[in-house]
Amino acid sequence: MTHRLLARRALLIGAGLLAAFPAAAQVAPAPAPQPAPKPVAKPPVRVALETPQGRIVIELAVAQAPLTTANFLRYVDRKLYDKATFFRASRAPGAVEYGLIQGGLQNVGALPPVAHEPTTQTGLKHLDGTVSIARTAPGTATSDFFICIGDAPYLDANPAAPGDNLGFAAFGQVVEGMDVVKKILALPTPGVAINPVMKGQILDPPVPITSARRVALPPVAAPTA
Repeated sequence: MTHRLLARRALLIGAGLLAAFPAAAQVAPAPAPQPAPKPVAKPPVRVALETPQGRIVIELAVAQAPLTTANFLRYVDRKLYDKATFFRASRAPGAVEYGLIQGGLQNVGALPPVAHEPTTQTGLKHLDGTVSIARTAPGTATSDFFICIGDAPYLDANPAAPGDNLGFAAFGQVVEGMDVVKKILALPTPGVAINPVMKGQILDPPVPITSARRVALPPVAAPTA
């Protein structure tokens, strides 16, 4: 601080005016800004599908795919899936233990469609046991969903691919009952396919979904000392 500034400071103190000139005073440093609170992570939700073949429990990725999981839960909470079926079993040629099974209402009594959430947005992948929503064009998905048996990366969004490269919207994972999924995949498929792409993949008879209900998450184990 220069001699002139020291003299000015002494004059201001003597006149009782230092508070009116904060630039000449030793101002206390401003408090450090507090970090913004982290958003509360949404816990996953589990849904149990009961079928004559057994029980399938799905854990929904609520945080990663909020739109698609909310759409699925609309059908669950309104008990609309109680009238649904698994109607399709698509097996890979030469590898019958690999493929997918598809279930839903087949647009009978379906609710309005949901916006598309590609895997490039959610970070999810189509892996063994992944649950994903069926669609035609992006933004047309309603009630129908499918479960992967084996990894299926070709169902992920691929921005480098030509045409409609948005893939399918994965939204959950089977955490119990993959043996049931595989039993359904192995059932006979002599049914008539309305869509020629599904020829030889329609279950007859289809497998009823007798109920679809939310179930509690397993308790978190206490940390050991």
